[in-house]
Amino acid sequence: MAGKYDDLARAILENVGGKENVNSVAHCITRVRFKLKDEGKANTEAIEKLEGVIKVMLANGQYQVVVGNKVEDVYDAVVAVGGLAAGGSVDEDDDAPKGIAAKAIDLISGIFAPMLGTFAAAGIMKGILAAITQFWPAFANDGAYTILYTVADGMFYFLPVILAYTASKKFKMNEFTGMAIGLALVYPTMVALTGGEVVGSVDLGFAGTFSWYATFLGIPIIMPASGYTSSVIPIILMIWFGSVIEHWCKKWMPASVKMFFTPLLTMTVAIVLGYLVIGPIATLITNLLSLIFSTLFGLPVIGSVLGCTVVAAFWMCLVIFGFHWSLVPIALVNLTTLGYDYILGSVIAHSFSLGAVLFAMYLKNKDENFRGICLPAIISAFFFGVTEPAIYGVALPNKKAFVVASIGSAVGGLIIGLTGAMVYMSGGLGVFNWLSFLPTDPASTVGVMHMVWAIVASLVGAVVGFVIEYATYKPETAK
Repeated sequence: MAGKYDDLARAILENVGGKENVNSVAHCITRVRFKLKDEGKANTEAIEKLEGVIKVMLANGQYQVVVGNKVEDVYDAVVAVGGLAAGGSVDEDDDAPKGIAAKAIDLISGIFAPMLGTFAAAGIMKGILAAITQFWPAFANDGAYTILYTVADGMFYFLPVILAYTASKKFKMNEFTGMAIGLALVYPTMVALTGGEVVGSVDLGFAGTFSWYATFLGIPIIMPASGYTSSVIPIILMIWFGSVIEHWCKKWMPASVKMFFTPLLTMTVAIVLGYLVIGPIATLITNLLSLIFSTLFGLPVIGSVLGCTVVAAFWMCLVIFGFHWSLVPIALVNLTTLGYDYILGSVIAHSFSLGAVLFAMYLKNKDENFRGICLPAIISAFFFGVTEPAIYGVALPNKKAFVVASIGSAVGGLIIGLTGAMVYMSGGLGVFNWLSFLPTDPASTVGVMHMVWAIVASLVGAVVGFVIEYATYKPETAK
C-alpha cells in the first residue's frame, strides 16, 4: 500500500544519486540525514524545489534534507521505497574524510538525536509534575505522583542505558552488548556503594575531590557521590572503548566461540576498566568542563549576564552548523551534578523571538506561497521549540530576519542573566520549556519565580523581534 510520502521519498532518493549513492540515512527532529558516497551526484536544486522540502544543508559530512515536523514519516518512506536495510544503513563503511570538528559534532548529534523526542516527552512530564506540586504540595505524597514520576524520571535515571544503545549504533558495536555495559553502570549494588562509608579520598584542588567506597583487588573504585545514574560522558567513553575491544575480538576469535566469547570479553574489560579508569577520567573531564562554564558564568558582576547573553545571541548560529549539540552534554552534566543548568536556561527566548519575527513577516507579506511556509514554521517555533523550519525556510534566506531573531534571543538571555533564572530539568521545548524552570524539589524557596522570569524573557524577546521586524520588513524585496 502506497504511503503518503512515497512520491516525495522516491524523488529525494532519485536526486541524491539513487540508492547506490547512499552510505546510510538517518533523521533528527526536522532533517533526513544522508551520508552519500559522492555528494557531487546529488541535485540539490531539484530537491529544494520538491513540495515538502524546506532546505538542503551540507554539514558535518552529511547531506541533510530539511522537511520539518513530518521528518519521521518521510524518513520511513525513504527507507521503505529505497529498500534500505534496518535503520537505513546501506553500507557500514564510511571512510569519507572529515575534519575533527565535523566528526565531533556528527558523533554527538548521532548519539543524542535518536532519543531527543522521547527525552523531551519525559522532560515535559517532569515539568508538569513540578508545576502541580508547586501549587498542590500534598500531591507529592500520592501514589499517582509516584507512578507518573516514573514516566518523568525513568529515562533520566537510566540515561546511561539509552545512551549505550545510541552510542553502540554510532560506534558500530552490538547494541545489546552496549546496553549491558550501560546496565552495569546503574546496577543497584554499585549505585548503593556511594551511600556507604568512604574508604579513602584525594583532593585535586580545582579538579575536585575524588572519593572511593570500595576497592577492586586493592585498586580504588572511584565514583561520583551520586553514582553514574543520569550520567553522560562515562558511558559514551565506555562504549567507544568497548567497540574497540569488540572489533579487535572479531578479527581473530574463532567463529565457533565468537558469538558468546566476544561479548563476554568486551563487557568484562569495558566494565572493569570503566569503573577503575574511564569513570574517574570522565569525572575529571566533567569537573573541568563544568569549571570552565562556571568560571565564565561566575565572573564578578558581569558573569551570568555576559554568559547568558552571548550564548543566547549565537544559539541559532550554533544550530545551523550543528554545534549546539556540543553544549547539550555539558548542560546534562550540570543538571545531574549541580541540580540546575544556566546554559539551556539562557536560550529560552530564541524560539519565541524567531516565531515573532516570522509572525511579523506573515502579517505584512500577502503571498500565499510564503504564508504557507511561514505559518507552520511559526507554530513549530512558538509551541514546540523546533526552529529549523523557521530558520532554513524563512529567516536565513532573508538574512536580516535571522539577525533580528538573534537580537531578540540575546535580549531574552540578558533578562535570564540579570535575574539568575535557571532550568532544573531537561524538559520540553517552546512553551513546555517554561516548566523546566520550576525546581523539582517541592521544598525549594525559589518557587515559581524562575519560571516567571523565563516567561518574561520569552515574551520580551518575542516583542523585540516582532517590533524590529515589523518596522523594517519590506515584502516586495523578499522572495
